[in-house]
Amino acid sequence: MITRRAPDIRSSEITDEKLYFRRREFMKAAAVPALAAFAGFTPARALSAGQDALPNVRKGVVTLDEALTPWEDVTTYNNFYEFGTDKSDPARNSKQFRAKPWTVKIDGLVNKPGDYNLDDLVAPHALEERVYRLRCVEAWSMVIPWVGFPLKDLIKRADPQVGAKFVEFTTLHDPRQMPGQRVGVLDWPYVEGLRLDEAMHSLTILAVGLYGKVLPNQNGAPLRLVVPWKYGFKSIKSIVRIRFSAKQPVSSWQASAPQEYGFYSNVNPDVDHPRWSQARERRIGEFLKRKTLMFNGYADQVAGLYSGMDLKKFY
Repeated sequence: MITRRAPDIRSSEITDEKLYFRRREFMKAAAVPALAAFAGFTPARALSAGQDALPNVRKGVVTLDEALTPWEDVTTYNNFYEFGTDKSDPARNSKQFRAKPWTVKIDGLVNKPGDYNLDDLVAPHALEERVYRLRCVEAWSMVIPWVGFPLKDLIKRADPQVGAKFVEFTTLHDPRQMPGQRVGVLDWPYVEGLRLDEAMHSLTILAVGLYGKVLPNQNGAPLRLVVPWKYGFKSIKSIVRIRFSAKQPVSSWQASAPQEYGFYSNVNPDVDHPRWSQARERRIGEFLKRKTLMFNGYADQVAGLYSGMDLKKFY
């Protein structure tokens, strides 16, 4: 990982150049959700005509009364270092990525291990659309209508053993398809983890789509984790392995820069990144910053998971 000297102006305070020149589009987009609701359609779905629609998707019980981030921005402004470190790289470099066929290995401390075909893995679960905030550590955020199912349902199916305390996730390692893996930005493959109770929480989902469509390659096709109260890098993409263990796994960013990225990585405005503040964020599609919410606004649902913990120590 390359560490650069911090400039006089913090990087989180600088509007991305591409976003700046699209600010008029953003101002127009802010009015789109209300117009769409009035007209009875969602323009973002039309923009995603190249993606296959997911059948029988029901509305999830957790919703937000906030404007959705347009499809174009959700699918072109991404962190997915397997395809490059620039925000535009994933959309540009993942076009030929093959998300089918896909197999997920479930192993470790479970009574029902195995190599599962993705279709067989997903089929028993009812797909829901859940609108969640996504907050990235660089101090930008989105509101995305994910399509997926609760991770806890898969965990129950895998039947963890008594000694299982953590769940470790691993991304596909295939430098031929993922050109970013040809560069030593991180120690590939990408690894993330959760405590078992975090993984079992009803907000934690495995996503297979967004905006009612099949998950695009640049957003983590065909299967990604979504943990809405944690920074975005915890929501690992293109998962090929789910392992249950008694020992806390070491996540990729934690291994690369432990002084900057802790295991928990809960959204916390009171714990700054060493190189910038986390107290405020810029919602993609808005020009001004807004106050960062504790646990990304999900404190009522998840604060109990960390009762008695020092959240500055366990960052």
